[in-house]
Amino acid sequence: MLTRMGNAATRQPTRPVDLSVNLAGMKLANPLMTASGTSGCGRELAPYVDLRQLGAFVTKAVTLEPRKGNPPPRTWETRSGMLNAIGLANVGLERFLAENVPYLRGLGIPVIVNVAGHSADDYLAVCRALDPVACVSGLELNVSCPNVADGLEFGTDPERLGGLVARVRDVVKRSCLIVKLSPNVTDITACAAAAIAGGADALSMINTLKGMAVNTDTWRPVLANVVGGLSGPAVRPVALHMVHAVYSKVARDAGVPIIGMGGIETWRDAVEFLLAGATALAVGTSLFVDPTTPLRIRDGLEEYLSRTGLTSVRDLIGQLRL
Repeated sequence: MLTRMGNAATRQPTRPVDLSVNLAGMKLANPLMTASGTSGCGRELAPYVDLRQLGAFVTKAVTLEPRKGNPPPRTWETRSGMLNAIGLANVGLERFLAENVPYLRGLGIPVIVNVAGHSADDYLAVCRALDPVACVSGLELNVSCPNVADGLEFGTDPERLGGLVARVRDVVKRSCLIVKLSPNVTDITACAAAAIAGGADALSMINTLKGMAVNTDTWRPVLANVVGGLSGPAVRPVALHMVHAVYSKVARDAGVPIIGMGGIETWRDAVEFLLAGATALAVGTSLFVDPTTPLRIRDGLEEYLSRTGLTSVRDLIGQLRL
């Protein structure tokens, strides 16, 4: 079962604390944002939490053409997280621009649009259309979805990944270009280096790990797609390790910030990711348990910084003591 792993402190900080971060030119009031695919395009989460209090909002994936996604069942709760095989279901670029951009324009915080595609041309077409949209601050290339037939085609091959990012870089002139890295690789630092060489402004990591579940009554896979993406507390140690590896071996010297994600539920989790090298933090699976999780984490971070005598959340980034 998914459960809360502690509560953020509710006491008011005793000294002023600056929670703002700069994510490759995007100014965030605090480092907390949603993870793609967990909150639709904002309307789904808005009844439960004031989105304006987030540092940024990340949409679900947008593809050039509409996608129905995988057949059900396509989600399954595990003892320490969840499996999903949604299959990038979305309304497509045309309807996204007509139906969702007007809503996103009114959020008043940075908006990052997750972009997916079958081919490099698909990514180029979507990014070319979205880059001029004033309310879009960032474009996150989803090259690492493990539950579609071609979702890992670019994300697991550094050479192909670098080539894709370079092509997209040519058409993205205004927005922050973010690449979402797959953990389903032998060496994630090689993929990170390729993305940066291709022109990525920032990295987000990690996407879900490949996983599956079996129905012991029917002897069949639980998910219709057989394989899904594992998220939640189970992946947090893996995500933390990978964030630190990419930060220390590639991103720090390149000056490229990281959006850390993977089972973040509490302010303590957030502090761990920041110390490991993340600049911003995305919350996903925990939103299904408590939609206010990012705000609880934000408040807990503020209290933690005040209690430890620090005046800025930036004082934590990459300060892991080895």
